[in-house]
Amino acid sequence: MARAFIFPGQGSQDVGMGKALADAFPSARAVFDEVDDALGQKLSVIMWEGPKETLTLTENAQPALMAVSMAVMRVLETEKGFALPGNVTFVAGHSLGEYSALAAAGAFSLADTARLLRIRGQAMQKAVPVGVGAMAALLGVGIDVAAKVAAEAAQGDVCQVANDNEPTQVVLSGHKSAIDRVADIGKKYGVRRAVPLPVSAPFHCALMQPAADAMAEALANVAVRAPSVPVVANVLAQPISDPDEIRKRLVEQVTGTVRWRECVATMAANGITDFYEIGAGKVLASLIKRTAGTANASSLGTPADIELAWNSLSPS
Repeated sequence: MARAFIFPGQGSQDVGMGKALADAFPSARAVFDEVDDALGQKLSVIMWEGPKETLTLTENAQPALMAVSMAVMRVLETEKGFALPGNVTFVAGHSLGEYSALAAAGAFSLADTARLLRIRGQAMQKAVPVGVGAMAALLGVGIDVAAKVAAEAAQGDVCQVANDNEPTQVVLSGHKSAIDRVADIGKKYGVRRAVPLPVSAPFHCALMQPAADAMAEALANVAVRAPSVPVVANVLAQPISDPDEIRKRLVEQVTGTVRWRECVATMAANGITDFYEIGAGKVLASLIKRTAGTANASSLGTPADIELAWNSLSPS
């Protein structure tokens, strides 16, 4: 049995996430305290008490989701004696989840990861004025068809594939004017539905270049160590371990496509049979089941989840 740990991205947040972990395990509470200290803000209060609108702000949601993922990791390590090397073959994360994956594998410190994600969230929000950009999920088609829809909808605007999530779900991102054209254009290509996403900025497209520049500067000033297990990079869908390449690919990720379907396929092709989603929600586990149908996928975000999964995770 070969395992991969995968880490969720934005959209998995919800008020109350991580509270049960903090209440049950001092090691988990210490993670939330450390993130609060790194940011100089009681992010944990927003996570556990809301309001949801404040938690959903990109600059809060990104470090908050990472904190929950790292709290689960800390519980596994501290309470269960679990270590990634020797027990997990790959780590990977969806968009911001790539930072969580790298932190879990020791490439970044927890405090540095929190600060990087705060910078990333703020830079992504500031890159495009509110109302100028948009995103939409195309349902029922794969990336080849989605790319044709994007090209036809662009008409001089930016319109790109942002997330290749699974064989029948691809997200487009760009100028709102182009995204508004996607639904009608998609019909002739067999798109079942084009669903506008409730996001505050058009992530993972060329409009995010100012945010990519901000991340290049931030990452240049942060220590990056070789991860204890390889991370499957969003923009390559291949495992990487070199610190300089990690920096480069994280910068590219801001404007590039999250090749999640291919990341999962790469891990499955390399023998991964069991995927564990570490952190809030169950979004990635459901995507795994639609991409690598024979693989097992579990979500670990609560004390009950950890206990339920421990028999299969317990080092032999």
